[in-house]
Amino acid sequence: MSHFIQLHLLTSYPPANLNRDDLGRPKTAIMGGAKRLRVSSQSLKRTWRTSSLFTEALSEYRGQRTKRLGKQAYDRLVERGMADKLAAQCAEKIAGVFGKLRKAGKGEAHEFEIEQLVHVGPEELAALDALVETLVAENRVPEENDLKLLRHTPAAADIALFGRMLAAVPEYNVEAACQVAHAITVHTAEVEDDYFTAVDDLNNGDEDRGAAHIGEAGFAAGLFYTYICIDRRQLVENLDGDSELAERAIAALADAATRTSPKGKQNSFGSRAYASYVLAEQGDQQPRSLSAAFLRPVAGQDQADEAVARLEAQASAFDGAYGAGAERRFVVAALPGYETPSLAGEVSKGTLGELVEWLKAGR
Repeated sequence: MSHFIQLHLLTSYPPANLNRDDLGRPKTAIMGGAKRLRVSSQSLKRTWRTSSLFTEALSEYRGQRTKRLGKQAYDRLVERGMADKLAAQCAEKIAGVFGKLRKAGKGEAHEFEIEQLVHVGPEELAALDALVETLVAENRVPEENDLKLLRHTPAAADIALFGRMLAAVPEYNVEAACQVAHAITVHTAEVEDDYFTAVDDLNNGDEDRGAAHIGEAGFAAGLFYTYICIDRRQLVENLDGDSELAERAIAALADAATRTSPKGKQNSFGSRAYASYVLAEQGDQQPRSLSAAFLRPVAGQDQADEAVARLEAQASAFDGAYGAGAERRFVVAALPGYETPSLAGEVSKGTLGELVEWLKAGR
């Protein structure tokens, strides 16, 4: 089994606002002394794990990330006929399993929310549902043994990939098997402003020819480099030794990462994109990002071809300095002029479907 899988993606987006900062503008970062556009790893991971590609591939083996388990339990208890006061006592105890309860503000309804998001697996949610049924049937508050709802290795592929942290009960933390870098543009980029107006369809303009709405929205376009590293052994361990499920999770992640886009402002910009280039690597060697290829920003108008050439040259440079960085490599390219990878060693080229099969062969 190859210990590590590394994915290097180049994805081009037209004008878009994929991931907003506190001012509602596209996120940026300084790299190599130059401003780049940035999409956070948080945004990417949520995009992938909630995508239809990921959910359809893993169906029942997905978790839910929420603060609202206590509120959900309270609502079900009341719906099933439990008195409000007793249901509230139960909900507080149940929510407390997952974290510290958020204090309701003055005049604010008690929602039994915990302070932090918690990612829970399907069997943990099933245990919570069963507990609610028991409490309704016996009309009582839960005892200590009833509240053992968490599992050390939940059978949720997204938790196994991206991990979870429970500050209140750290013994149920899950070490992430997949690291995702913030995606950055390979070139310099500036955020521009779209000044826009909206017209009232019922205003015939006889008395008022002005716009019904005026606004501004930040946007920018760019070619992004994304780096993903999967620790296959950690993933199998997180899934309690279920290697078949681990391979399904890897395939689903590769599919989602190459063919889905962050949802930010998609209705305004329609910026959905597939990766133009994917370099996948398998091996036991220590992983490394190839972002150093873009310390000097790509310039000119032939950015995609230049970025691919730099990426492959950087991989070869690391190989030359430290030895082969992977045992096997696979390239998927959707660039009209691209023909043959400039990489040493065992290198294959093909489609995304063939890449998925190639990943499975390395297990």
